[in-house]
Amino acid sequence: MSIQTTDTATTAATGVHLRTVTFAHPDAVALNDRVQLEYAERYGDEGDLTFLDPSMFTPPRGLYLIAYDGNGTPLATGGWRAMDENGEGYENGDAELKRMYVTPEARGLGLARRILAALETDAKAAGRVRMVLETGTKQPEAIALYASSGYTLAPAKFGHYRFDDLSRCYAKAL
Repeated sequence: MSIQTTDTATTAATGVHLRTVTFAHPDAVALNDRVQLEYAERYGDEGDLTFLDPSMFTPPRGLYLIAYDGNGTPLATGGWRAMDENGEGYENGDAELKRMYVTPEARGLGLARRILAALETDAKAAGRVRMVLETGTKQPEAIALYASSGYTLAPAKFGHYRFDDLSRCYAKAL
């Protein structure tokens, strides 16, 4: 399942469109490098060390999106990957949200909310039953977005940072 890559009504109003890309796409790599720098600055470390193989975001077991402005400038990114029960606390049917990021110059335009909604729709259409994510206490904007989008603290932590005191895990039924 792949989402419609251009939302005509929203594109006309904002000049921004969503495009499905691979996690290895040069724009995805550049945005990932930017978010890693932000993580390193906020947490005083080397960034998110979660292993992500580009194939994890290949439909129907995942999806990776970039929001572009009318000039083709990448502004925001996000993806989901299928996760099932394993030693890191996931449950069968999980879709894990990864690499949600909006460039500082594009914040406040609602791009994270658009990407989040598109990813949830796609994951549900792919048969996933729960969207999960891990974020950190030094990302209050992310926590506010997820809370306002119906995510609640997960009863158990999962993922690479499940033992970190700064980690917060959230989940939402799809």
